[in-house]
Amino acid sequence: MKITRIETFLVPPRWLFCRVETDEGVVGWGEPVVEGRAEVVRAAVDVLAEYLVGQDPLRVQDHWQVLTKGGFYRGGPVLSSAVAGLDQALWDIAGKAYGAPVHALLGGPVRDRVRVYAWVGGDEPAELTEQITAQVEAGFTAVKMNAAGATSPVPTAAETAAVVARVAAAREALGPDRDVAVDFHGRFTAAGARRVLAELAPLHPLFVEEPVVPEHGHLLAGLVAASPVPLATGERLYGRAEFLPALTAGIAVAQPDLSHAGGISEVHRIASLAETYGAQLAPHCPLGPIALAASLQVAFATPNFLIQEQSRGIHYNKDADLLSYVVDPEPFRFVDGHAPRGDAPGLGITVDEAAVRAADRTGHAWRNPVWRHSDGSFAEW
Repeated sequence: MKITRIETFLVPPRWLFCRVETDEGVVGWGEPVVEGRAEVVRAAVDVLAEYLVGQDPLRVQDHWQVLTKGGFYRGGPVLSSAVAGLDQALWDIAGKAYGAPVHALLGGPVRDRVRVYAWVGGDEPAELTEQITAQVEAGFTAVKMNAAGATSPVPTAAETAAVVARVAAAREALGPDRDVAVDFHGRFTAAGARRVLAELAPLHPLFVEEPVVPEHGHLLAGLVAASPVPLATGERLYGRAEFLPALTAGIAVAQPDLSHAGGISEVHRIASLAETYGAQLAPHCPLGPIALAASLQVAFATPNFLIQEQSRGIHYNKDADLLSYVVDPEPFRFVDGHAPRGDAPGLGITVDEAAVRAADRTGHAWRNPVWRHSDGSFAEW
């Protein structure tokens, strides 16, 4: 079997899909994207396709080595995301060729269902109680929310109190038997994070995500030592080498993104690395159905898995949602806040190719907002 064609599709709301075709009619799908830079990743996929066309798609690990290391300049979000989507597609082909789900090819399932959480509150969290109540009624046992919008480098007493009030409202709506995860989104300095973390501890968050921006990873060890709340990070880390310092610092939860961190191949290895540090895996995935399908395949085969992010109803999905480009929604039918394990081959989903091709004719040019503090200076989004 040989790869004969690789196509990419820019589809709303902010996603990029790739399709890898073979001469035996087996097709694999992947989701290579950096949110806000989808067109750039599309160009990177085109460059990498020069190597892949004509190759045997079943040499998944060998291709991963060449795609990530074959160029003298390596790494970074664009290249790692391009490789990630292609890697997903190759695993999809492998599963279909062997007649098995990807989790079987990774060594078999270690669980029957995967716990998932729902997003509430948006970029600048508001109307939390109503949204959380709706998610609880839909069966979810956990939600995640942003702690705040644009935040002062050292939060004021009012800003700190507002964060605590939001999480307290979430805790009240959820009760003691459900979980709330809180995303700092890199909007806090280390000093600001330290101040707020201590205030949040009595509310028992499942974890606090990205307490500082990834370039301040050297400060994580101090935050871990000072924090009574489990800390998580990883959506802006792109491989094992970048996760190692965070794991050494003592983070409780590793959050690689299957569309950013080298795909199924690398995230499976990151999970094993995290296990040696006693850390849990909670893959980042505010993206589309292919990325989620890939994430679930890894989750089913990962002993130290904690919980899975998913984008149904997320505030970014205005022109399309999680189910817009799949033929059968069944793989994403969440029961009691969990995704049941399926045994369909490959990634376990059927992409609606006609819908994808039609959406690509419209495309998108999604960009994240640029925020400013009240004095006009740049603020972390």
